[in-house]
Amino acid sequence: MMLLLLAMELRFALHDEPKTTDPLLMADESAEAIGYLTEGVLIRVNRLTQKPEPELAASWKVSKDSRKITFQLRPGVVTSDVVVKTFERLLDPALHSPIADTFKSDKGSVKVTAEGPLTVVAEFPAPTASIEIIFDQVAIGSGLGPFRVAERRPGVSIVLKRNPEYWKRPLPVVDSIRIDIEQNRDLELLRFQRGEIQLIDKLTPDLYERLPGTAVDAGPTLDSEFLWFNQAKRAPIPEHTKEWFRSAAFRHAVSQAIQRADLCRVVYRGHATPAAGPVAPSNKLWFKEGLKPEVFDPVAAAKLLAGDGFRLQNGVLRDRGGNAVEFSIVTNAGSKTRERMAAMIQEDLAKLGIKINIVTLDFPSLIERMTRTLNYEACLLGLVNVDPDPSELMNILLSSASNHPWNPSQKTPETTWETEIDRLMLAQASTADYHARKKNFDRVQEIMREQEPVIYLLHPNALAAVSKQVTGVKPTAFFPHTFWDAEHLVVAKAGGG
Repeated sequence: MMLLLLAMELRFALHDEPKTTDPLLMADESAEAIGYLTEGVLIRVNRLTQKPEPELAASWKVSKDSRKITFQLRPGVVTSDVVVKTFERLLDPALHSPIADTFKSDKGSVKVTAEGPLTVVAEFPAPTASIEIIFDQVAIGSGLGPFRVAERRPGVSIVLKRNPEYWKRPLPVVDSIRIDIEQNRDLELLRFQRGEIQLIDKLTPDLYERLPGTAVDAGPTLDSEFLWFNQAKRAPIPEHTKEWFRSAAFRHAVSQAIQRADLCRVVYRGHATPAAGPVAPSNKLWFKEGLKPEVFDPVAAAKLLAGDGFRLQNGVLRDRGGNAVEFSIVTNAGSKTRERMAAMIQEDLAKLGIKINIVTLDFPSLIERMTRTLNYEACLLGLVNVDPDPSELMNILLSSASNHPWNPSQKTPETTWETEIDRLMLAQASTADYHARKKNFDRVQEIMREQEPVIYLLHPNALAAVSKQVTGVKPTAFFPHTFWDAEHLVVAKAGGG
């Protein structure tokens, strides 16, 4: 028996069906994974070094005032007209692209023009921080990545084939990637052990412990797990429920009643750290020094609720109008980690007399409720954050953003503190001065802590599994953790001889 190195199929699974195939609308993790493998960008941030590298742009130059970046495109790969048209579509308000928010500031939006067939100039209305890095998000044209979608069976699998017209040489070693849609994590583990799949990009902590020798902890991520309440005025939920959710005292009380340390210890088996806000402590440049997670204090939580007009009667918490405090937390089906977190939160809040119902939904249905119908009360979800720069959070923190969790797509901010967050986020994006940006973004983190529209719970470590069949994998704490360098991976197949 010997191992033969063959160009063959790499196999792994995604845990949800991609919400969209449009690269300019991709916001969920599964869609972003497919986009990463199939689309081309001007500049790619290396997931291992976190440094920008040339891709469709062979080179670039940033002006001294950080307001303009000039790209020189690779001949025979993409033209300036394609780049310009991509940005015209991206910035079209009718598209509602979540990526577009990154290219806006309080002075306006980026203007992208062609200066010849291979020269593109992007001009910002004000100095722009991390100007190169933000272009990592924008897929130019279509199908310029190392692989192409060859077959799609919704809810079952997606097959990618090596792109024969890919501009890099040599072409990817593997000739195809089979990506199954598998929500059952135990089945995913079993298939990995049988050799049917070769990578698990995100392991749950309990599965990590069942794979000694092949599981990898790549360290703290910038990701976060969090809970929020639906504060949208147009949401089809009872008015008295909205009144609870709009109360900062109520939100603080809920936050104080949750045992974050237990979530990290029990659910994540110690492979996570409690969260104080949207920025992980591992993000040394941007985390606000001294910001601490909410202290577990159910006594203080009960006092906050009493001061806000809530009363405990026969073990049931009631508001001023006598309404029992009961609501549902929705989360994505198939995520045992979130289901366990929700169950522990349910137990914690029951001690305050609050009744929690847990509802699991398939990911497309969950996204539909979060962004369109707004037919939910509270949601437990997470955010994959690749770029440590604050601008990565524009499409979350801006009140006008479609991904603004607690009240999306506001025409004008409905609260004074959201107005202030908008101002600060746009201001920090409008200068290249690190100290000015840090001051503004520190204040954003303070406001998020003061108001707690999002109850940040924890920051998980990057846990992954890599089969011995695959060589060249360099696990990283940034998404994608294992297949970010898929074009260079080699798969070994057992053969006789």
